[in-house]
Amino acid sequence: MTEVSGVESQICRFLDYCRIEKGLSRNSIAAYGRDLRRFASFPAGDAAGGEADRVRRYLDSLYEAGMSSRSIARHLTSLRNFYGFLVREGEIGADPVSGIPLPRQPRTVPKRLSGEEVAGLLAAPEATTAVGLRDRAMLELCYASGPRVSELCRAGVRDIDLEMGVLKVTGKGNKQRLIPVGRSAIEAIRAYLEAGRGALLGKRQSGYLFVTARGGPLTRQAFWKAIRGYGLKAGIRLRVTPHLMRHSFATHLLEGGADLRSVQTMLGHADISTTQIYTHVMSTRLRQTIDEHHPRA
Repeated sequence: MTEVSGVESQICRFLDYCRIEKGLSRNSIAAYGRDLRRFASFPAGDAAGGEADRVRRYLDSLYEAGMSSRSIARHLTSLRNFYGFLVREGEIGADPVSGIPLPRQPRTVPKRLSGEEVAGLLAAPEATTAVGLRDRAMLELCYASGPRVSELCRAGVRDIDLEMGVLKVTGKGNKQRLIPVGRSAIEAIRAYLEAGRGALLGKRQSGYLFVTARGGPLTRQAFWKAIRGYGLKAGIRLRVTPHLMRHSFATHLLEGGADLRSVQTMLGHADISTTQIYTHVMSTRLRQTIDEHHPRA
């Protein structure tokens, strides 16, 4: 990676591969592009050190800039995927970053809302307005099924089966999955479809489930802003986000006795190790089980 124009060409081909063959989302492709172009602008230094030395110096510079280990791990993952692509394409002979380990990341326990806080949040939208009906339906669905915010905003009218109580979502890599939807969320969605969605659309047509007054789909940014406002209205001290609702969904399922594999499937995690951040909940439940039922606890 010595000539900027040549590097840019390689990056563009890699991003095309991510979009066409891997089916990654626009957000993932944009993140890859930012990471790789930032590295491409990093000075090569002494050629004797090779590309692996350059990557190490680049990662050191990220540490010095105060970047978190999680973000640095993402940068290194971007480089690993990029160089792996170049090796497969025969543009380089060996992967210079294969021997560089990912930085250790602290195991953080996900924050979650209590049951009372969730109830207050779901009651915050005004059910007398079209926007309020839409937002309540979105919040109910967000908590009932745990979709990613992008999956929620892209959901179509045909993706929700109110009779079967099932939502079809398209996740990362264009992988589809079916998630059960509870009665409360179904009732909220039905109320929105009957009295809210048509009022928002007017004479416009849209295949999206959650729409704006202009007829387009509600954006991720708009939902983030809305859910934050409802959190403040409900008096919740945590910063309420769609991801916090997803964490609450998974945590409350496990607290209720769900197994980790089922939660993995509903969240759309490719690897169960991603879902294992919630195992602290299972440990807590096991502790309570022993305390309540063991004769010598």
